[in-house]
Amino acid sequence: MDTKTLLKKVRKIEIKTRRLSDHIFGGEYHSTFKGRGMTFSEVRQYQFGDDVRAIDWNVTARYNEPYVKVFEEERELTMMLVVDVSASGQFGTLNSSKKEFITEISATLAFSAMQNNDKVGLLLFTDQIELFIPPKKGKSHILRIIRELLEFEPKHTATDINIPLEYLGNVLKKKAIVFLLSDFVSKDYMSALRVVAKKHDLTGVRIYDPRDEQLENIGLVPMIDLETKKTTYVATSSKKVRLEYDNYYKKIQGQFKDSFTKSGAGALDCSVRDSYVKKLMGYFKQRG
Repeated sequence: MDTKTLLKKVRKIEIKTRRLSDHIFGGEYHSTFKGRGMTFSEVRQYQFGDDVRAIDWNVTARYNEPYVKVFEEERELTMMLVVDVSASGQFGTLNSSKKEFITEISATLAFSAMQNNDKVGLLLFTDQIELFIPPKKGKSHILRIIRELLEFEPKHTATDINIPLEYLGNVLKKKAIVFLLSDFVSKDYMSALRVVAKKHDLTGVRIYDPRDEQLENIGLVPMIDLETKKTTYVATSSKKVRLEYDNYYKKIQGQFKDSFTKSGAGALDCSVRDSYVKKLMGYFKQRG
């Protein structure tokens, strides 16, 4: 992708997703993800309706009139966007691929965090760690993240959810908000998930295409596994084959929901035909 085309794409995503984060997600994000606690700000004279438990008795005694302590939320947080860039993300049968859909969601979340003065980092993975951008603040940093999401070319094609989860345990020393975005076509990752969910505020966002859900009866079809590059001829007219695929897909879906729920993490399913705006708003409100 040449520089001019890339900049146009970055700008297009910035305009769309920043508008969403400014007008829709900003307040929901702030109320959903709390700061690390309350810190002392100042003392002021007592006003009707103030909590008497906040009275500063030393200052009250000194001035012979009631004063209260004022506390502010220690707001600054860190968000990590953990994004699957394996080859299966290239798949798409509607207006966008899973990768493009994930990029928009990630950009919207990043601008929401920026609006609340939080740091944002990015971790791209396949069955290896492909790229790690440490958390920072600022618009230029967010735009760099979007550029990487758009143009990064991974060296590997397969998926292993365990890899980024184990990596996070080593690089994130303080509690962070973690969004893990993938189609979650991976081997078992429950153990690694539990470790991360215990320390961080973790949400899994499973992105899928409608064609992922079932095989259509269209006869004998050559199908390419985007991650292994192997071509297999599939007899989609066979009820047995379609049932086996149905069971396979339900296993992936069930593993995702069970793993995140049992680990105490948040879980969100989102089809590329869904409005991710409504999905995220519903999730934020449910948690808020």
